[in-house]
Amino acid sequence: MPVDVETLRASISKSRPPFSLNKIGHVVLRVSDLERSVEFYTGALGFRVSDIYGDDMMPGGMVFMRCNADHHGIALVGGASGPAGKGDLHHLAFEVGSLDEVFRARRFLRGRGATIVFEGRRRAGVQIAIEFLDPDGHNLEIYWGLDQIGADGASRPKSEWRGATSLEEAIANPPPGQNPMVLDKSLIEMTP
Repeated sequence: MPVDVETLRASISKSRPPFSLNKIGHVVLRVSDLERSVEFYTGALGFRVSDIYGDDMMPGGMVFMRCNADHHGIALVGGASGPAGKGDLHHLAFEVGSLDEVFRARRFLRGRGATIVFEGRRRAGVQIAIEFLDPDGHNLEIYWGLDQIGADGASRPKSEWRGATSLEEAIANPPPGQNPMVLDKSLIEMTP
């Protein structure tokens, strides 16, 4: 069934709740091998473990991890019967503070043998990113430069999105207002 964009736009609620969400608080993923996934999230992404539940508290065990001062940004629950299905989660994205960090993440994850499924710039939001898979096939993203929406609520027009299929292409053809500077030039891959 084709998607009717205008019908989707009409479905956007005009009402607002009596509170304001500021960020994604945390995500909980069911994984097939808890030890393997903990090693991946701590070793490949630098998460730190805050707490661990044994089987007595959560069947399969549970590990709470953080990447900032919040107690946890992600939690893993063991005992999944196999790799996650694609319908379980589209992707989970992590912001980094500089474009150099996106390039370093690409190099590091490649070195660990991670499956990178996309790099460059998608469309809306114009962030520069790498997308890769965790051991259970969850699609993860590390990004920099996500557009910010001002008080007027206006987002960047489609004509300025400038998709790119490599990090190098993304920095070579930035959208208006995005200044994608890489300080460590050794991170940039030269193409023949």
